[in-house]
Amino acid sequence: MQSYFAELGSRFDTGFDPDASSSVPAADLVEPAGLLLLAQLHGEPVGCGALRFHGSEPVELKRMWVAASARGIGVGRRILAELEHRARRRGATVVRLETNRRLTEAIRLYRSAGYIEVPAFNAETYAHHWFEKRLTSP
Repeated sequence: MQSYFAELGSRFDTGFDPDASSSVPAADLVEPAGLLLLAQLHGEPVGCGALRFHGSEPVELKRMWVAASARGIGVGRRILAELEHRARRRGATVVRLETNRRLTEAIRLYRSAGYIEVPAFNAETYAHHWFEKRLTSP
């Protein structure tokens, strides 16, 4: 998470302060409230992604990140697909996320994976884009 936050700080127009962002308590990333996936390459962590479950409300995708050293080889797409799979298994029909305009790679990934831009559904300080995807049955 420290590497993720450091990258956000270097890329966002105003830097990144985790305390100013919509925080995600650790307990919200553990079943049954949510989950956190960690991607590894040769035993080293190179990416992560999380889900937060909200009962019958849409699932929230959080903390999607891939280390610069592992970009371009499909790690992000694999994390996203696994998160969607896990959301479907929990009965979710919609996944939502927000992102910053400076994360152009993420925006391209989400759009290519079928996410569509929707009106803002939260007040995340650093968000410029909000996306949603309707999940189909496996």
